[in-house]
Amino acid sequence: MPPSLLGRTVLVTGATSGIGHETARLLAERGATVLLHGRTAEEARAAADRLIAASGTDASRLRPLAADFVHLGEVESLARTVVREHPRLDVLVNNAAIAAPERHTVTADGNEIAFQVNFLAHYLLTNLLEEALTSDPGGRVVNVSSSLHRTAAIQWNDPNRTRRYARLAAYAQSQLALTIFAADPRVTAVSVNPGTCETGLLHLYGYQGAPAAEGAQHVVRLCDPATEIVNGAYYDRSEHMAPAAAATEDRTVKRLTKLADLLVGHTS
Repeated sequence: MPPSLLGRTVLVTGATSGIGHETARLLAERGATVLLHGRTAEEARAAADRLIAASGTDASRLRPLAADFVHLGEVESLARTVVREHPRLDVLVNNAAIAAPERHTVTADGNEIAFQVNFLAHYLLTNLLEEALTSDPGGRVVNVSSSLHRTAAIQWNDPNRTRRYARLAAYAQSQLALTIFAADPRVTAVSVNPGTCETGLLHLYGYQGAPAAEGAQHVVRLCDPATEIVNGAYYDRSEHMAPAAAATEDRTVKRLTKLADLLVGHTS
């Protein structure tokens, strides 16, 4: 039997399907209170109901929350709700992600959509939750990244890729940014590539993947306070290994912070 997570509160973004949904299930099974984030209130409630019906998850362990990361104002509202209702947050799992669309798409906030949903929204959310995220040992942020971050480069002068857009490059850039963000000294954070799994993003990697529950196990392991972590560490499934070189460069971390603050309209 895995050790209990009783008394711990974990926010999982993108918890209505795939790895996020399975992560929420596993955390709740181990006794954690799970703040289950979905794009809409209806999707979050339906995901919670599925866990209760299909897995016998204790309803009292699930708190559905909603925010569409295409709108940064909704991210701010989500953060306010969490701080108000859950002033002590043990773990934040930054998992929500979309595949970049075929056509270059910019949000109402002015950002390329995959860069915003996959990275900027999580950057903003993490910063706004700083007062709730516990500084006790075991408190942490887990960024669910991708092996594709190794193929990426941040287009510093054109992060929206207005001049030259390719969907795979846009997606990979968002994953590299999320991986770099784990090295931000303001938070205790790690990033993890959960492996190629049967999720809505499978088509980016190929046509065969492991069950989402298998990927979720690697995420949940890093949520456990019994798992000691080093800030900025990168895990390929359960193996601690070096990420892309850019992800640990102090200069790059500072440069990304400056860019992200500008794009989310937030001063750290």
